[in-house]
Amino acid sequence: MKKNSGRVFSLAEDNKEIPGCTVSELLSDERGFYTSVFSLGAGTDISPEIYGYPKIWYVLSGNMEIVIPEADDVEMPEGSAVVTPTGTPVGCRTENGAVYLEITLKEDTDMNSILKSSEVFALKDLVPYQEGKIVNMDLVNDPGLKFVVMSFTKGCALPEHAAPGETLIFALDGEGTIGYEGNEYHIKAGENFKFDKGGAHYVKADGNFKMALLLTLA
Repeated sequence: MKKNSGRVFSLAEDNKEIPGCTVSELLSDERGFYTSVFSLGAGTDISPEIYGYPKIWYVLSGNMEIVIPEADDVEMPEGSAVVTPTGTPVGCRTENGAVYLEITLKEDTDMNSILKSSEVFALKDLVPYQEGKIVNMDLVNDPGLKFVVMSFTKGCALPEHAAPGETLIFALDGEGTIGYEGNEYHIKAGENFKFDKGGAHYVKADGNFKMALLLTLA
């Protein structure tokens, strides 16, 4: 992934909109899964195109609309996500500007059945809080990529461990503490953190805390 590990950052802040322009940055391309960040300046769009595989779009900041010809446009506010349809034209546009993450999947990628094509959902609302527990939901589970959402109530923690691939964290709700290679970092909703492959880390909830985790396996 084209981000430095061991620091708190914001993909949205690092990819500010440029007036009148659409901009993309490739973050990862492991095993045929492509993860990119797109920024759309106010009043810009990406024309509808047909793909034979689904994508996950997740709005990091601002708001945009999904554009499917001969269908009503669908609003996507900040924090929302969607699985794009296959075999039909799909694009997006924004009136005031937006930054979004795109995870390109494969035609046969194993996705959780809770995800329905073209249905917009709030990523943080997929898992509830349960007192004293960590709740985990795999959205994508493939030998080359995992995309997971998790909730922690105050005091819950993942013990120190290392992942078999690079990992990108998205803080979705509340605040937490990340331990990484001997240092601690405070992270809150809207911020990101990256672990290198084999990097020792742990996660603790300072209060109620939700996060998404994107794991890429080379």
